[in-house]
Amino acid sequence: MNQAQLRDLLQQIWAGTCTPQEAFTHFSTDSLAPSEPSDLVLDWNREQRTGFPEAIYAAGKTPEQVIKAFAAFRERNGKALATRCSRETQNVLLSAFPDAQCHAQAGVVWWHREPPVCEHLAVVVAAGTSDLPVAEEAALTLEFAGIRTERIFDVGVAGIHRLFERLEAIRKADILIVAAGMEGALPSVVGGLVSIPIIAVPTSVGYGAGFQGLAALLAMLNSCAPGIPVMNIDNGFGAAVAAIRILRGRTS
Repeated sequence: MNQAQLRDLLQQIWAGTCTPQEAFTHFSTDSLAPSEPSDLVLDWNREQRTGFPEAIYAAGKTPEQVIKAFAAFRERNGKALATRCSRETQNVLLSAFPDAQCHAQAGVVWWHREPPVCEHLAVVVAAGTSDLPVAEEAALTLEFAGIRTERIFDVGVAGIHRLFERLEAIRKADILIVAAGMEGALPSVVGGLVSIPIIAVPTSVGYGAGFQGLAALLAMLNSCAPGIPVMNIDNGFGAAVAAIRILRGRTS
């Protein structure tokens, strides 16, 4: 929406020919704005519609495309988040935006002018250290949205006593994200111990018969603990956005 269109819409509201709700709907649907080059079409108002802004999925994009999108979101929305950034893309982004933050292992780069604050607590649980890139992607996305986030890592079922030692901290959460590879048993175990909503994330960690996370995905879909939604393989970002939707629904 350009300035002339915005002025015309405000005049319609003033004249009573357009209700505030109709104007809001117009803002929500008028959300696509092309940027240069034309292969980038940014969804400016996604946060108004869905509760979380568009993130830049950097895999498959050139560093130059990621920079252009990152700069546009910084300028227009006051925040920007890029996931699945290669080391090259991370270095280019940090060179262009020295005040941005980066988690190299998770491949996440972000910048926020005024970080929001949310009273809810999310806990991200990871079975092993090899699951950390996916778990950190989830944790960083939650923090980007202003969700208080705690991390409980390396508590997989191979040494299940480690999980029991952290149950008190886990039970304080409003929502849990549980990431695991190999046989993917951890979300089912946690689901049998707590009443907190759990989102399971299979990771592509494991040997050949794990089929790059397919074995963990199928195990989680067949969980003995009922009521555990399962994300796609390695999709920590999607798990975090699902958690944000749930938490915001509890607030409203």
